[in-house]
Amino acid sequence: MTQQRPLFSPNPVTLNTEEITLRPLSVNDAEDFYRAGNYAELWQWVTPNRCQSIDATKDWIEYSLDQQQKGLHLAFVIVDNRSQQIIGSTRYCSIRAQDRNLEIGFTFISPQFQRSHVNSQAKFLLLQHAFEQLGAVRVEFKTHQDNMKSRNAISRIGATFEGILRNLRILADGSLRNTALFSITEQEWPEVKAALQSSQIRY
Repeated sequence: MTQQRPLFSPNPVTLNTEEITLRPLSVNDAEDFYRAGNYAELWQWVTPNRCQSIDATKDWIEYSLDQQQKGLHLAFVIVDNRSQQIIGSTRYCSIRAQDRNLEIGFTFISPQFQRSHVNSQAKFLLLQHAFEQLGAVRVEFKTHQDNMKSRNAISRIGATFEGILRNLRILADGSLRNTALFSITEQEWPEVKAALQSSQIRY
């Protein structure tokens, strides 16, 4: 008998722990989004810098919402519950509904909140929603081959390294990007969830 799965249809939703909230990105977030992401070091491995100006930020938000309308992305801002300030962004992307696959990507976190609870909790919320509410069978993560900080962070949340996708993208400066690919499958999720809950996740 075929397992009955929920409708795989990523739609805007608000997710939260005691310390952070993920809520849908909106056009009204432009100024706060710009302030959260206006640090050159956040864009070392990603070009162009989406927060290099307020106009660039507004263009990026418009693009993101257009991708959302097409069912390809679902973007969130990360809010620090204590200050109620936007401290970053993340999203579902590369959504392939027919295969119940998606990617978690386009993540940035303001420097003062890096190496803290924020990344683990944000990833936990998105993974839990993907596997338990949407019925995803696979969640991917991608990062620049040479971005060891990001690769280590992805490994720490329990994702499996699958290899290097060579010449996957042509960057804005014309260089070719090799991409490190990681994933978590629905079979692995219970173990990954337990490990995350026993570490930094607080509700």
